[in-house]
Amino acid sequence: MAGHSKWHNRVHRKSRQDAKKGALYSKMSKEIMAAAKAGGPDPVANTRLKIAIERARDAGVPAENIERAIRRGAGLEEGVNLEAVTYEGYAPGGVAVLMEILTDNRNRTASEIRHLFSRHGGSLGESGCVAWMFERKGLLVIDRKATPVDEEELLLHAAEAGAEDVRVEEDNFQIITAYDDFQAVKDALEAQGYVFADAELTMLPTTEVQLEGKTAQQALSLIEALEDHDDVQNVYTNLSISDEEWARLEA
Repeated sequence: MAGHSKWHNRVHRKSRQDAKKGALYSKMSKEIMAAAKAGGPDPVANTRLKIAIERARDAGVPAENIERAIRRGAGLEEGVNLEAVTYEGYAPGGVAVLMEILTDNRNRTASEIRHLFSRHGGSLGESGCVAWMFERKGLLVIDRKATPVDEEELLLHAAEAGAEDVRVEEDNFQIITAYDDFQAVKDALEAQGYVFADAELTMLPTTEVQLEGKTAQQALSLIEALEDHDDVQNVYTNLSISDEEWARLEA
């Protein structure tokens, strides 16, 4: 159940973020800027930028916002100078938390993140304290209800495309790729007609911590507070919650 519950957790958090369009657009613009700064303004040659643009378009970010973010990131237009930093820590229950942040003031952001951890019963840790529990991967998700797929054909096509693994869950297929193979696998499967509910470069945990009750709610509260922070681009955790516990929490 862990894989299904983990995806349920991701969908829950994504729906919260999608409801806050202004904040979502701002974070996506920041990611586009950071990608263009790191790898240049050409999405054909810059996979990270291509993915950021696709996700922004899917979320409804206006084209002019996307173009402006690319120009600013590439230094073609004046804009905020963003620094990429990674923070690590623990949520209640010993849940590992890894954050990717883009900030124009590292000291301010560090103070605010530390305050959020303290306020919600967690602890901000030193660099490297939890990063070893995660692997950078590509993740492609097919919603089995929205897009009926033959399981055997998908497994064959995914293997031929170079995917590392396919996780078969009750309501979705999760296709795992090596970080550098993500775009090639995505393109190959899309050419076969597959439609993805989500496609992203992410950090997947190598171990999980399953929580329930008050501790699970406390951990979720911290994760949600971190995701709501303007400078936090991504929050990765190894939290796992059973379907039964999700039903109780959502009730």
